[in-house]
Amino acid sequence: MDKPLTGKTIILGITGGIAGYKAATLCSRLVSLGAAVRVIMTEGATKFITPLTLQTISRHPVATDVFDERDASIVQHIDWADAADLVVVAPATANSIAKMAHGLADDMLSTTLLAVTAPILVAPAMNVHMWEHPAVVDNVEKLAARGVTFVEPGTGQLACGYVGKGRLAEPDEIVSCIVEKIAGSRPLRGQRVLITAGGTIERIDPVRYITNDSSGKMGFAFAEAARDWGAEVTLIYGRVDSTPPQGVHAVSVTSADEMYEAVMSRLPEQDIVIKSAAVADYRPRLQETTKIKKKDEVQALDLVRNRDILHSIGLWKEQLKQQGKTTLPFIVGFAAETNDLEKYAMDKLNRKKCDLIVANDVSQSGAGFGTETNIVSLYDADGLLLQLPQLSKKDVAKRVLDIVLARIGAEKGLER
Repeated sequence: MDKPLTGKTIILGITGGIAGYKAATLCSRLVSLGAAVRVIMTEGATKFITPLTLQTISRHPVATDVFDERDASIVQHIDWADAADLVVVAPATANSIAKMAHGLADDMLSTTLLAVTAPILVAPAMNVHMWEHPAVVDNVEKLAARGVTFVEPGTGQLACGYVGKGRLAEPDEIVSCIVEKIAGSRPLRGQRVLITAGGTIERIDPVRYITNDSSGKMGFAFAEAARDWGAEVTLIYGRVDSTPPQGVHAVSVTSADEMYEAVMSRLPEQDIVIKSAAVADYRPRLQETTKIKKKDEVQALDLVRNRDILHSIGLWKEQLKQQGKTTLPFIVGFAAETNDLEKYAMDKLNRKKCDLIVANDVSQSGAGFGTETNIVSLYDADGLLLQLPQLSKKDVAKRVLDIVLARIGAEKGLER
């Protein structure tokens, strides 16, 4: 697992808002990325989530009282402030932002914030009218002018019942900002990546359908990897076994036709297209509006071909070339086979005009649908480019993205 925060110490300040429950997920993600997390909670924060929860997740004692000095050899808030590589306040209430702006120090968190010299990142959460109040706006501007970074609150249903801007940014969005601030610029920053994932459903009648064994895990792994490398990710997914990753623009579809429309309408905006979904080749000619009743010993099902999404993408790219366009998207296709892998992969690459084909033999153990791992071979116009051993799907995604970066990096100024 990639751990870009290994060796880094992050102070996570949690203040008294209902969004405090999200701090547990944020803390868990930071720990999983290698960070040593020291949690400071205000008295108000402990009303929404317990210190024991954060202590268990961070594996370190949680500080709540500036006068609770457990080690006589140090002054805790100074020791923590000196050790921090970054301070994150999430959620940050209007009150905590005001304290920071005016230099107040009446609890453990505000006292530590005055002593810290590391960068500070603030993720506000409050009622929409509070966020727009001139006093809050002024305080945010003061802190921004001093170099404090803000993760803008999102728009949506707020705990108070209002709908508007003020909800805490999702933990994965905050984590992305933290990784960027600590680990530096990411190689796909500024690039727009479209990824398809999962299987499609082709209805026979209201209770029956045609589909396949795709779980969406490979496509989701690509979405996570591209997101973590700074890309703006659009994920179009069909039938899947898990929840799409946070921090991407996720579009749910059902049928091959729906996926076709969702993909083709977004193509002109993309720099990279990764077509990993397992789309049904055929659909029933007729979709019955009522359940088909059992009658004869043999029931025939008349099928017609679906539009080929990958082929349509390739044709669209060829049209751009003929129009003299020089900036073209990089197209990655997938070939899930059970025999003659290279033959079918190269045929698919040439017919569908891909830049790269990721092929796997789904009959192999550890490489089929629904697994946590994959075994793939990569092909370009010259034939076999690279064979990868059995790896986690996230690692496969990163290896493929490395190759994509190598191909497009020179012309776009991207560096890995």
